Amino acid sequence: MNKKYLETMLYSAGGVVALFVILIAANFIVNALNVRADLTQGSVYTLSAGTKAILGKLEAPVKIRYYYSQGSNAVPVSLKTFAKRMEDLLGEYQRAGKGKVIIEKLNPEPDSDAEESATLDGIQPQYTDTQEQFYLGLAVSFLDQKAALPVLAPDREQLLEYDVTRAIARVASTTKPVIGIMSSLPVLGRSLNPMLKQQPTTPWVLATELQNVFTVKKVALDADKIPDDIKVLLVIHPRDISETTEYALDQFILRGGKMIAFLDSYSYFDQQPDVQNPFGGSNAGQSTFYRLLKAWGLGMEMGKVVADLTYASGTGSGLLPTLLLLPQDALNKDDVVTSRVGTLLYAFGSVFTGKPAAGLTETVLAHATKNSMLVDLIIATLSGEPSTRGYQPSGTEYPLAVRLSGKFKTAFPEGKPKPYAPPPKDKKKPEVKADEAKTEPQLKESAKENSVVLVGDVDMLTDGAAVDVQDIFGQRMVVPKNGNLALAQNLVEQVAGDFDLSSLRSRAAFTRPLTVVQNMEARAQQSYLGKIKQLEDTVSQTQEKLAALQKQRAGAKSTILTPEQQKEVDNFRKKSAETKRDLKELRKNLRIESEALQLWTKLINIGSMPVLVVVLGIVLAIMRRRRRAS
Repeated sequence: MNKKYLETMLYSAGGVVALFVILIAANFIVNALNVRADLTQGSVYTLSAGTKAILGKLEAPVKIRYYYSQGSNAVPVSLKTFAKRMEDLLGEYQRAGKGKVIIEKLNPEPDSDAEESATLDGIQPQYTDTQEQFYLGLAVSFLDQKAALPVLAPDREQLLEYDVTRAIARVASTTKPVIGIMSSLPVLGRSLNPMLKQQPTTPWVLATELQNVFTVKKVALDADKIPDDIKVLLVIHPRDISETTEYALDQFILRGGKMIAFLDSYSYFDQQPDVQNPFGGSNAGQSTFYRLLKAWGLGMEMGKVVADLTYASGTGSGLLPTLLLLPQDALNKDDVVTSRVGTLLYAFGSVFTGKPAAGLTETVLAHATKNSMLVDLIIATLSGEPSTRGYQPSGTEYPLAVRLSGKFKTAFPEGKPKPYAPPPKDKKKPEVKADEAKTEPQLKESAKENSVVLVGDVDMLTDGAAVDVQDIFGQRMVVPKNGNLALAQNLVEQVAGDFDLSSLRSRAAFTRPLTVVQNMEARAQQSYLGKIKQLEDTVSQTQEKLAALQKQRAGAKSTILTPEQQKEVDNFRKKSAETKRDLKELRKNLRIESEALQLWTKLINIGSMPVLVVVLGIVLAIMRRRRRAS
């Protein structure tokens, strides 16, 4: 018995040693052959095809100087592991560049040549809470062009490849495409205006990001012609746009210009004075294209916003069905712009209705679920129970963002609209000025196929909704909250810049919501909504009858009720109290069921794998014992 046991132990020990030797040998062989496999979800350790395409177009070597305070005790522990991952990423660039990417690693110690080089390259020092200084940044240079990433931070790690590749593309490009921005909001910033009581504002992060890649020009909202050097026009909230400007946009599209428009029936961040309220107050601004949309066969519900319980944000009393978190299931997986942009925040947005006109094709980029409906603007910002009263799903997947493609026809077949002019005092025929006589001939139809993108929300582009500005070790760092900023940049770069950049940025996934849990919660809420509505109606009817009885009592000559009337009043009060109690219990059960659903989902996700391992171990042990017994 002891001999057999000893043999078993020797065989087991020999097997473990042999396995250890095989693993070491395999590791040496793989390293020698430079064979690597990225098994992570989304291939986070592999450069995207967009980066490789941009590196393949380099005409001369690009130099990347990586500054990191190696071995410094001032560097936080979390940043040390991040810095190692950054080095690995730069190693991927060097391999993919095939001699066109040169990596220099510098340790900027105090009073060293590396620290002086960092200063010249625009790399800024970072400071800990104890005011200790360290460096973590990089600079990219190509011939006489230079671009810097002064601060590298883990909070922006999902966008690091995009940042580095964009810097390479920027220094390697000799000219920047020109894009225009037309808006009633201060997208490009605003200077101080004491006359209008306007405070100065900084440009939106969206504008700053676009200025890093393109030459951005402001186009006035009352423009009667879009400049010829602008090939792409970004229109954001064209509130109170005139027919003359719509005509300018119409002709711009017909001559081949690309337009991306963000419209809104309820722009929360654009509060306008309420002229119908004598006591002041404000209303959310509205914007649309009246003539253009009609000519394209589309419409917007200007008096409503979309609510969706499946994509609603918040829970319980904080549930906000009109503030949508659009996961990947709500976005077009087959379109490169939205295929992997991440979760979008769609705030009090609009929907597009109708069918595209003849010659145009509609591609839906984002949509709501069938568990959605259109609600009035007055309840757009209500949350919790008031936001779900009378909720009735439409069964329609409303389009939230669309692309129209094809040959466009003019929305002004009668010609250019004439600007409003007061009637002359005398009846003499007005003289035609020379500059008015030289009008450009009107285009009736686009010569080639073109495309226009329409999005039904403006608030999603504001800094408050799209980004989080943080102070990291004394440096200002912009961290995306969601995919809103990436969506806008993708749309612009698809038609204006190197589209390899947009396919690259789409790799960044900011959040991965539990879509299955969301759908289950939405179905559970829907099953309760009908019961809640029924109980609320019962409470309302009971209170109305009780009020009517009390009114009869007040109008009667005698203030004393008959026994029958008093019994009826008591019954109504009792029924009202019971119904309110049932309603309270029903809402409590809804909250408990939702919380239980989340708890069991977490337990199953966390505990399923250990349970499977234990079960597998028991099965293997039983099988081994049976073999020995046989």
